[in-house]
Amino acid sequence: MTRYLIIGASRGLGEVLHRTVPVAGDRCWLVSRSEPALDLADGVTRNWVRADLAEPGAAGVIAQAIGDATLDVVIYNAGIWEGAAFSPDYRFEEVSDEEDARVLAVNLTTAIPVLKRLIPALRRGVRPKIILIGSVNGLPYVNAPEVAYNASKFGLRGVAHALRAGLRRDRIAVTIVNPGSFGVPRFVGGQLVNATGGDADSCIPPQDLATLVRAIVSLSNASVVRELDVMAMDDPW
Repeated sequence: MTRYLIIGASRGLGEVLHRTVPVAGDRCWLVSRSEPALDLADGVTRNWVRADLAEPGAAGVIAQAIGDATLDVVIYNAGIWEGAAFSPDYRFEEVSDEEDARVLAVNLTTAIPVLKRLIPALRRGVRPKIILIGSVNGLPYVNAPEVAYNASKFGLRGVAHALRAGLRRDRIAVTIVNPGSFGVPRFVGGQLVNATGGDADSCIPPQDLATLVRAIVSLSNASVVRELDVMAMDDPW
């Protein structure tokens, strides 16, 4: 049995991960503001932890939900961005301070107290892993103007590298995955099918990212994947 905590699990990539990575007999704690799909008849036990990562008490809520349980895999998949991000309408000076602060909190600063409180549960785990979902926008030399989003994902890479150095003695592997553009997942009859959207063919299929996460989870505690940059073939990066 593998025990997962997946943060940002109700939609997008988080939904893909909690539906496709665990197998029968595994247990998942799913953290999100809105309730994710829980009763999927796949033999996986899922528990919802309601938390808003923009709120100061989110780390405590998550830690209390885990209590004295054991975790093998923690996936920090939180990712929000400015309202006009990735469009010609984005202007840094027009983004409110409050919106910048929320993006930074959810994507970056909340990750630090959350992960800090989960280390004891991971130390009890089998081949424990932390997987952070970053972005190509956090890589050097990416020509993208979204200040808060890019800063948050760049900073998350720093969190990953520092944690890896500090947790080597505990054999807790820390990986950051930096995807480019990926399609909106679609489920039919409970099965993940091709992504939706007019540009779906030019995006990373979400199931490809799930395949990479499964591979990372399967590694022994003698190995660690430091960082994975995953691009769509048509990504300009």
